[in-house]
Amino acid sequence: MEFVNAFDKLSKLIKFILTFFLGWIIGGIYRIIKGRVIVGVIWILTGGFFFIGVLIDLITVVLDNKYTVLV
Repeated sequence: MEFVNAFDKLSKLIKFILTFFLGWIIGGIYRIIKGRVIVGVIWILTGGFFFIGVLIDLITVVLDNKYTVLV
């Protein structure tokens, strides 16, 4: 949970940059720690559902400053 708390406290710009460059890895780990293990593993293996999910994460970071899809 420390990763989730630390990630949630980051600024919007830092979250955007991390999601842009490492979105499938960070998004997968975030989902695994939040309890969505199957979704997180699939997220990592498919590259954030073939980068469509990463784009959605980028949009949700800009709008809500957090990941909201499948979390």
